[in-house]
Amino acid sequence: MAKARKVRRGAKAKKVVILMGSPRRKGNTAALTERIARAAADQGAQVDTYYLHGMKIAPCSACEACHQPASKGCVIQDDMQRLYPELRAADAIVLASPIYWFTMSAQLKAALDRCYALLDAAGNHEFKGKRIGLAFAYGGEAPLDSGCVNAVRALQDAFRFIGADIVGMVYGSGAKEGDIRANSKAMDEAAELGRKLAAR
Repeated sequence: MAKARKVRRGAKAKKVVILMGSPRRKGNTAALTERIARAAADQGAQVDTYYLHGMKIAPCSACEACHQPASKGCVIQDDMQRLYPELRAADAIVLASPIYWFTMSAQLKAALDRCYALLDAAGNHEFKGKRIGLAFAYGGEAPLDSGCVNAVRALQDAFRFIGADIVGMVYGSGAKEGDIRANSKAMDEAAELGRKLAAR
């Protein structure tokens, strides 16, 4: 969890939540999110990173209980119940994933599917108005041949639908664990994304 610098008196620190969809805590996706988190924290943001791998997050069961009258949200009792209040309270959310089989990881997709419970009957989603950042790492040569573009397009469609603004994205190639740290362009873009997410 990144530590934020002290915020001037009277100013409310921005809350940035990072959902990390990689099983590797020292991999290329982690390197990007660490850089995002550090830059956001340097701007005074409170940054909380959640490693989805190892958390118990069941797939959506399509029971629709979350959309019934007087519903209190998703009825599945697992680690998403820890994430829901964090996501609601966040000013900005980072979705980070390696590219597996030409799209985002199963860990990230499962968590996003469960965010269906944050959509009300009128079509208003609790992510509406939040700043969104995307971070992807892949083993291919480029975003097109790796499948990164598939993940990006899917999320662009989703956030356009719910009215949340993707303020930036960073992606890059890394054949081996941690290779992306040597990609100065990607690391600089990650830092810039962190600053954008923490901006007042």
